[in-house]
Amino acid sequence: MKYLSILIVLVYILSSCSTSKNSLINQESSLEELYQMMIGSYNSSDQAKLDSTYYDITLHMYPIWINDMSAKWLYVEQTVTANPLKPYRQRVYKLKTNTDGSISSYVYTLDNPEEYIGAWKMPQQFDVKEKSILTIREGCEVVMRKMGNGYKGSTGNKTCGSTMRGATYASSIVTLNSKMVSSWDQGFNADNKQVWGAIEGPYIFKKY
Repeated sequence: MKYLSILIVLVYILSSCSTSKNSLINQESSLEELYQMMIGSYNSSDQAKLDSTYYDITLHMYPIWINDMSAKWLYVEQTVTANPLKPYRQRVYKLKTNTDGSISSYVYTLDNPEEYIGAWKMPQQFDVKEKSILTIREGCEVVMRKMGNGYKGSTGNKTCGSTMRGATYASSIVTLNSKMVSSWDQGFNADNKQVWGAIEGPYIFKKY
């Protein structure tokens, strides 16, 4: 009976280790899948042609610091398509898995962003840069979860501070798959009234 109890304990331990290992593998697989889906160039030209309230925007997301095994990094640049050398948004995203299987996309701004205009074409220039060039936007991470053949996520409830155009906080809702990114960014004032961002729905960026 004693030996049977020991055997049962050993089986339980081995089973738990196997489950934990499989869970880790699944998390790493999801992280890589999301990362690969995000990489590329996109624009909203089709949407802009159908609805004049949306601008024709180009979005680039390309890998940087690829030798960092602790996370996945992307340089992100957005421009009005007609003005490719004048980005209105430059960010760095860091993707990391969470214990519940979701993936957080942390958002960083760059010191001297003008130095990195067009860096999506030469992302290796970040290899000689320290991560001290980044400043995290606290509370602005987007938590992504698997949904069908893609991923969907959002920022927390009023966690992402913003001062742009009289806003006090911002929100982002993101959906993506291998062919497109849907992004709805909005800013709200202290009275919860929207002061910037699309009103009717998200921007639809198609990969090209």
